[in-house]
Amino acid sequence: METATNDSYMPKYENISETNQMSEPAVSVLIGHSIEAITSAVVLASLGQRVHLYADIDLLTEQIQQYGFEHHLQALWQMYEQQQVIISKALPANAETVIAHYESASHNEADTQSLAALYWLFLDSAKSVWIEDSWITAFNHSHQQKIPVIMSGIEQLGHVSELAQHLQRAWVYYIPFIFLQDGDAYSSMLNPSLWLLGEKTASSSQQLQVLKPLMQHARAAHYADIATIEFARSSIMAMLATRVSFMNEMSRLADSQNVDISQVSRIMGLDERVGSSYLQAGWGFGGNTLPTELTKLQQSSKINSLDMPLLESVVHINKDQKELIFRKFWQYFDGFIDNKTVMIWGGSYKSGSGRTAGSAIHPLLALLWSYNIRTLVYGDKAQAELAERYQQQPLLKLIANPYESLHDANAIFIISWSPRDQLDIAKINQQAIPIFDAQNALTRTQINDLVGDYMGIGRSK
Repeated sequence: METATNDSYMPKYENISETNQMSEPAVSVLIGHSIEAITSAVVLASLGQRVHLYADIDLLTEQIQQYGFEHHLQALWQMYEQQQVIISKALPANAETVIAHYESASHNEADTQSLAALYWLFLDSAKSVWIEDSWITAFNHSHQQKIPVIMSGIEQLGHVSELAQHLQRAWVYYIPFIFLQDGDAYSSMLNPSLWLLGEKTASSSQQLQVLKPLMQHARAAHYADIATIEFARSSIMAMLATRVSFMNEMSRLADSQNVDISQVSRIMGLDERVGSSYLQAGWGFGGNTLPTELTKLQQSSKINSLDMPLLESVVHINKDQKELIFRKFWQYFDGFIDNKTVMIWGGSYKSGSGRTAGSAIHPLLALLWSYNIRTLVYGDKAQAELAERYQQQPLLKLIANPYESLHDANAIFIISWSPRDQLDIAKINQQAIPIFDAQNALTRTQINDLVGDYMGIGRSK
């Protein structure tokens, strides 16, 4: 991919020019290889900061390649690396090495370019190399106790707060990435929908001058103690997962009542007490954030000897929902599905993303292949990830066009389809084959225009 050098790739943010004019020699020191760490590095660079990112270089490179569908983010990353605004460094085996580098700079007047403005630890990445007790000890032995330490990541409830208490410094913070949108990571961080900040020391956000533009431009923000922000983060994510599983459970009842659940969702969204977010029935939720959050919540409940039956139901419904579209397919053909050929559109866990973690395509493929069914898959942005994962599977053929070889298919499955890409009903009707829409991607008008049969989630022709 070519490095961006034109204005089209430059961030549109009113504070950037002002920030760039500041003669700020300090460096934002980030530890992590996750997409959150990469996005934070690019955003900080866009705000005029110099960034040193410590990471497992192989994992960092792999992550950047995996997120190739984030074209804007990838282009800015390459540009800032070439300009040495972002410098990637191999994460040493101990935190003392990192801290010592910036402490030595504070005593060397000629090395003002290596003063640390903050340390930002992305816990999932850091703990893969650093033992918690060791890096906490390293920070506690530091002579620069006024440099803020930020932590990010999904942990069991109270764990980040506990880490903050072990750090013997006042300026410790926790930032959960609940605002990050897969497929639009850069913009969603530059203008966060909800900025939550956990503070070890109350009313100390002024110590994070580097992040002030993000705080000021968030559509909503709240600061509280770290334990409260952790609990709020987990509660928000669990509520979103619950809404998805509730609508999927209702979709099954809608099937029996011949009611279109999509229309019901729109009606529900009109009630301001309910709102319209996360009311779309489909195959469930995937990705890393929601499943990880629910797992951590369950771990927290077990540690505290608490039963959470609602949470368990949410997880169970979501797992079962991923196989529902296959059961509809099996029933449609009365079980005579062996040796057929099917088309699958989309492979990512959500439209706009290129990641397949937790996507319904994985259980669907496993079930289809168990019946020796040949699968023609248009993976869209997830094509590369699917090719890597299933490179030895003879029953899988990845295709570059969704309508390619449509004449060979006995059915179409839709897993993730971007609403920006208009479906060509005329081409579909040339074959008059049944569609099994796990995303409820088709509009009612499109469904009515189909020649073949249609089975969605809580809706049919």
